[in-house]
Amino acid sequence: MTALPMIEIKNVDKVFGNFRALDTLNASIGEGEFFSLLGPSGCGKTTLLRMIGGFDEPTSGTILIGGKSMAGIPPNLRPTNMVFQSYAIFPHLNVFENIAYGLKRLRLGREEEESRVSQALAQVELTGLGPRMGNQLSGGQRQRVALARALVMRPKVLLLDEPLSALDKNLREQMQVELRHLQRQIGITFVLVTHDQYEALSMSDRIAVMFSGQIAQIAEPKEIYQNPATRQVADFLGGMNFLTASDVAVNGKGFKAALPGFGAISGHLSGKAISDPAQAIIGIRPERLRIVWEGETADPMISGKVVDRNYFGEVTSLVVAIEGQAEHVSIVETNDFGADDIPVGSDIRITYDPDAFVIMQG
Repeated sequence: MTALPMIEIKNVDKVFGNFRALDTLNASIGEGEFFSLLGPSGCGKTTLLRMIGGFDEPTSGTILIGGKSMAGIPPNLRPTNMVFQSYAIFPHLNVFENIAYGLKRLRLGREEEESRVSQALAQVELTGLGPRMGNQLSGGQRQRVALARALVMRPKVLLLDEPLSALDKNLREQMQVELRHLQRQIGITFVLVTHDQYEALSMSDRIAVMFSGQIAQIAEPKEIYQNPATRQVADFLGGMNFLTASDVAVNGKGFKAALPGFGAISGHLSGKAISDPAQAIIGIRPERLRIVWEGETADPMISGKVVDRNYFGEVTSLVVAIEGQAEHVSIVETNDFGADDIPVGSDIRITYDPDAFVIMQG
């Protein structure tokens, strides 16, 4: 990350009674960065977002925005604004009045207020909808109004608490593209809370994966998907085949291992430290295993037997038994090659990219 830090989180803890919601968090979020907090329900991501916004205070530690400590500074005096999951649109106000609501405390002139609201409406592509009542809006329009109401205050940081979770799949995917486009257009820092790994991967510059109040890994989407630091991270970010290996040897730049059913394998560490090679886990993503079709040849090539098949429209996931591996492995193939027609019980040949294996701490 080359941008200057906009948000710095230093040794932050949050305790509610006997429950430790956040445990010694450290992170730096760059100016103009789209940063996602990703994790399962209850991992502490919304608690952290609320502390950045000033709705909760850390039990210990420091949060700085723009280099300034936020200790004791209330939400309305921070350079942040939040879009809540519920949107909180006032049904008795029209779109213009909803967006202008927060501007009232600034006591702007009428002309300046109208200019700001018009600009915010244009940013979220709602120009001309100012007179429409809040209770006449679709789900996507409500989401845009909530964004405009936050942006009209011209914050340095926009905080988003699962803002797309109430939308249907098609609209959600559309809004993901629009939200990312909006962030690039206006150039301010976005911090998104989500439990949807595909949403985080598609929208973020970097992702912090959280479990049980701790950050397990911070990295760019490609790095965090291809080189997860732990089995927990790998399992949460899409499917991963976890394989039993022996004779695992790790050096400063890579690893070697004996993998039953596969033979000798090797790979790069990508900078991750493996404290105990004997407890390390070898993994490979389902899409990095490929079927060798009749008439084709490949090197390396291994054998397997299809024990189950799951059809997902554009792809089929095959569950395959490989001799020497206690757990079955998954292979994902696009259906234009005919994976959807392979019967259960079939013997198949499989190839893989030698550099597709990853090693992670168990």
